[in-house]
Amino acid sequence: MARPHISDEQRRTRLARRHAVAPQHRVSDPVAAARAVVALHSTEAASVHLAVAARVDGVTVADVDRALYEDRCLVKQLAMRRTLFAFPRDLVPAALGSSSDRVAAALSSRIIRAVTDNGLATDGEAWLDRACQQVAEAVTAAGALSNAEIRERVPMVRGQVQVGRGTWGQAVQVSPWVCTLLGLRGRLTRGVPVGEWTNPRPRWHMMKDWLGEPVEPVEPRQGYAELVHRWLDRFGPGTQDDIVWWLGATKGIVRTALADIAAVEVDLDDDQVGYVLPGDLAEESPVEPWAALLPVLDATTMGWKSRGFYLAPEDAPHLFDANGNGGTTAWWDGRVVGCWVQDQGGRVQVMTRHALPEDAVRALDVEAARLTAWLDGTKINSVYTSRQMKPELLP
Repeated sequence: MARPHISDEQRRTRLARRHAVAPQHRVSDPVAAARAVVALHSTEAASVHLAVAARVDGVTVADVDRALYEDRCLVKQLAMRRTLFAFPRDLVPAALGSSSDRVAAALSSRIIRAVTDNGLATDGEAWLDRACQQVAEAVTAAGALSNAEIRERVPMVRGQVQVGRGTWGQAVQVSPWVCTLLGLRGRLTRGVPVGEWTNPRPRWHMMKDWLGEPVEPVEPRQGYAELVHRWLDRFGPGTQDDIVWWLGATKGIVRTALADIAAVEVDLDDDQVGYVLPGDLAEESPVEPWAALLPVLDATTMGWKSRGFYLAPEDAPHLFDANGNGGTTAWWDGRVVGCWVQDQGGRVQVMTRHALPEDAVRALDVEAARLTAWLDGTKINSVYTSRQMKPELLP
């Protein structure tokens, strides 16, 4: 029996509607924006606010801060691919029990090795256990602490360790490593930050105090199944390699998760086999042509490993770095067509890779004006600057 087929055009239609990036399909609040893409990329703090602004009309910086730091319905958690995300609160147990746990195991081994290699202790595992306990006790006593304050109160996590050798060697601060590990284990969480929303530094809280109750990680298999289910609901169809990349997991883990949720195989236009959830084969009605401006590392931009259905291969080196990290992106009718930057006055300008039809230019100009007004003079700086975002290209 032949597999069902889902075309690239249908994939772009699903993206527009399900990711809430088409203006006519925007959602109502920050949590809905996060659910639209499973979770919001938070490696660069400003991207959380910008990703919400792209998907919610009338939202403010204060609205996003309220969801993160007052209502606490969005929770920052390091998980898939060692990346920080803002998760809907109900998804945190699944992340902790699966992707976070996997990253924690790797980070724990790395810290233990660095501690012994740098002569901090002969028993790196015992040292790490003591460090974690002392940091947790300090945060519990204070209620919340920044990394600098933790170093003041916990002498054993002061200073740096050398990791790697030669060209690849680097000095790493010990205290953020320990806090990150405690966060991966669900003991600490990132709460009200130090600094502005565009460049905050984390202030650490005990997760059970921050959320008002302990968060119990689910069993790993169940956690992965939940993450893959939510990914397919938003990003499907996608290939096994897409999911492996997005999760930062193994093919074995992904195969098991796909089986557990009874995912359905489909044929894609590039001759790969994709997967969707059971009952998600119906063709979706077309979406009117749309424009969107998304931030650095946006969850939509970063959602798939195989990006050919929304990104021309010749444009990828100009809009993504060598590691596949996306800069800002400008979208027209389901495809990435360029990026956006700000001029000296903070005005948003769209930098396209190729000539576009007049209706596309007008629609992108509308989105640039919308984002300029939303930013209200705030300048966004990024360490993930693509070639196309370089200031020398500004007109």
